[in-house]
Amino acid sequence: MVEALGFIETFGLVFVMEAADAMCKSADVELIGYENVASGYISVLVKGDVGAVEAAVSAGVEAVEGMGAEVYSHNVIPRPHRDIEKIISRYSFDI
Repeated sequence: MVEALGFIETFGLVFVMEAADAMCKSADVELIGYENVASGYISVLVKGDVGAVEAAVSAGVEAVEGMGAEVYSHNVIPRPHRDIEKIISRYSFDI
């Protein structure tokens, strides 16, 4: 299991792509995937060590807000329970 999970939810693909790009460039995190939640709201998920995930989520939020968009929600879960993997596995990219 990973040390931490980070999430950002915003409205629209362009803004979530900006968030994901900022998150991956700002810290040593791995992009898990994304999910179109409902009515245009999209969540993007990353994993890594706690400090890196916190930095990545902060950078992603700043990037979205810098484009004039609203971040609907964001969160960092340090040391998530191993059963959380059952939930996030549906978001994973099949590459």
